[in-house]
Amino acid sequence: MSTNHVCFPIAIMARVPCVSKAGYHAWVLRLPSAHVVADKALLKRVRTVHTTSRQAYEAPRIHADLQVCGELHGRKWIARPIRQAGLVGASHRHCGATITRRHKDAGLAPDLVDCTFNASGPNQLWVAYITYVPTMTGFLYMAGFVNAMTPIW
Repeated sequence: MSTNHVCFPIAIMARVPCVSKAGYHAWVLRLPSAHVVADKALLKRVRTVHTTSRQAYEAPRIHADLQVCGELHGRKWIARPIRQAGLVGASHRHCGATITRRHKDAGLAPDLVDCTFNASGPNQLWVAYITYVPTMTGFLYMAGFVNAMTPIW
């Protein structure tokens, strides 16, 4: 109604949603409630905690941090503005990348050792291994080769 008050009178626009003209003007002049003001202040403090945690914290940890600072609210009371603002924490769950996936057309590799990992002398049989460590930016792959005669795992 406030955007169209130049084109149409308030009295006519107020009739459509069944609002009185005086009720509309009272709503425009009304100050924000104490609840709305408190929610905005709480959201500001929640955003501060969320930002200082490098956007990693979600409702339970933000709630715990605010309790340490003296904010005594319930967990769900803190979770509501977090949800409304769309704040989410970092997730350490990475799924999808594995090292055992092979191409659908690839066959089995030949077993050149016949599963016998015992060498009769040094430098006759070398064994390779690979491992990976999940990090925040992806996976860190590490490969190594070990002499089967003197394995150091």
